[in-house]
Amino acid sequence: MHTSLKLTLGAIALAASALASAQTALLNVSYDVSREFFKDINVAFIAQYKKATGKDIKVSQSHAGSSAQARAVADGLDADVVTMNTTTDIDFLADKGVVAKDWRDKFPHNAAPTTSTMLFLVRKGNPKGIKDWDDLVKPGVQVVAVNPKTGGNGRMAYLAAWGQVRAKGGSDAQALDFVTKLYKNVPVLARGGRDATGAFLQRNVGDVLITFESEVVSVNREFGAGKADAIHPSVSIVAENPVAVVERTVAKKGCAAEAKAYLDFLYTPEAQEIAARHGIRPRDEAILKKYPQFKPIQLFTVEQYFGSLAEAQRVHFNDGGQFDKLYAAR
Repeated sequence: MHTSLKLTLGAIALAASALASAQTALLNVSYDVSREFFKDINVAFIAQYKKATGKDIKVSQSHAGSSAQARAVADGLDADVVTMNTTTDIDFLADKGVVAKDWRDKFPHNAAPTTSTMLFLVRKGNPKGIKDWDDLVKPGVQVVAVNPKTGGNGRMAYLAAWGQVRAKGGSDAQALDFVTKLYKNVPVLARGGRDATGAFLQRNVGDVLITFESEVVSVNREFGAGKADAIHPSVSIVAENPVAVVERTVAKKGCAAEAKAYLDFLYTPEAQEIAARHGIRPRDEAILKKYPQFKPIQLFTVEQYFGSLAEAQRVHFNDGGQFDKLYAAR
């Protein structure tokens, strides 16, 4: 082959490889039980982005306990976006200067495109007859829950247990008494939501699992329908799923527009429909009404009984807080 032709072909190959490596790649760092949801979101977003821009984009995902993920990003994990299950984890990153201080104002609904709530999963046929929160503190009932120090799933379970006492007219003192009894029935705290599900279904730990409503769909897909029954308590908490662009990473990579496009996509009817199929409550009311599994239960917000998640974090979950005290006294 002629030398100049070889050089030309070499130059074309180099240019092609440079173009390939220039393809934008985003990393979504997320909470433990959102794996399957974001697998479907990513496929849909990549197709929509190609149609809208003519460009290819790659999206990778990383999952673990929400707080552990936030710490990993703070410590240098190059997430382009974070999609968490509690606002405190994104506030933590805002305090570190990793995401914008005003991250809540960057997207609709306080930057939370979806919500969930806390339900119970029980053994097939519900042998312990668990119907509501009071059944979880009965003698001989073993409860599987996530450690509130390591996962948003655990924090929401704790706040749901406390808040349901208040929603029924009880005092904070009565709520403390209830939650103390509840954690006496927790044999071991799981690290994250998926770890808790594994303990309950694979290792047969416990009689009831407190987890996100969305985990019910994941359980049926992963372990086969009918392995566990979902119980809707009379009262539960609204758990927002907040999102943010990781300014530190996108500034370095020059992909702020792509990261924003990805999070904007979560608000589209297509993405809201995917959320509903995964048992995650869409903000779109019309889509929410289409899915009968979202049973109307009495829901309360964190703000109603705790002021804010940041305040709940300070009082209940920081080192030496209310959770540490009650758990140490078991």
